[in-house]
Amino acid sequence: MKSSILILVFCGVASTLIAQQPKDSTVVDNRYREDQFYFSLTYNLLGKIPDGLKQSGFSTGVHFGAIRDMPINERRNKAIGIGLGLSTNSYNQNILISQDADGAYMYQVINESEITVKRNKFTTYAIEAPLQYRWRTSTAREYKFWRIYTGLKLGYVFYDTSKFGGSIADIKIKNNNDFEKFQYGLTLSAGYSTWNFHVYYGLNSIFKESAQLNGKVIDMNSIKVGLMFYVL
Repeated sequence: MKSSILILVFCGVASTLIAQQPKDSTVVDNRYREDQFYFSLTYNLLGKIPDGLKQSGFSTGVHFGAIRDMPINERRNKAIGIGLGLSTNSYNQNILISQDADGAYMYQVINESEITVKRNKFTTYAIEAPLQYRWRTSTAREYKFWRIYTGLKLGYVFYDTSKFGGSIADIKIKNNNDFEKFQYGLTLSAGYSTWNFHVYYGLNSIFKESAQLNGKVIDMNSIKVGLMFYVL
């Protein structure tokens, strides 16, 4: 239900912004810049998963921010983009995160034959800074064009939660020290006009080495696949 609401809100905002984009102008701006705001909705996957882990439901990511577009050639179809934004990412899966009497974090794969699960997910909230090399077929008059943007995205997780609801208890943990605060990964956005395919591949783990499952480090990374919307 929450995922459906996010999608509806996202599409509504996108439609409004599309309507506000300029269609034509008698004034040609030879110093134009492109794609200075972005919105993205992604489906989040977990890579390098440990034995027994599986995802369930729809794990979503919502990302938005601004990018400074800096053309690097005379035609202005090549540029460097540096941005700043916010991101929230949830992951529905079957690892129970809890704490012992001393406050230490514990991780175990949920045995669903013994434990009834209503919900189980962890969510991170991050400040993100995309760095892109940008190629497009735009001109000073053309607002619909092909683009390929590739680069690196840096992130700092400033808040996180894990929530479990089921037959054994309701467990909620905030600001788990085992989450890796700094996240970074490769990005690619490609498409035509408003909507573009977008993928992110995390180069480091979501958790620190202190997070262990059955005596082994939980070395999972994040993979995000979805749509990217750009607007001037």
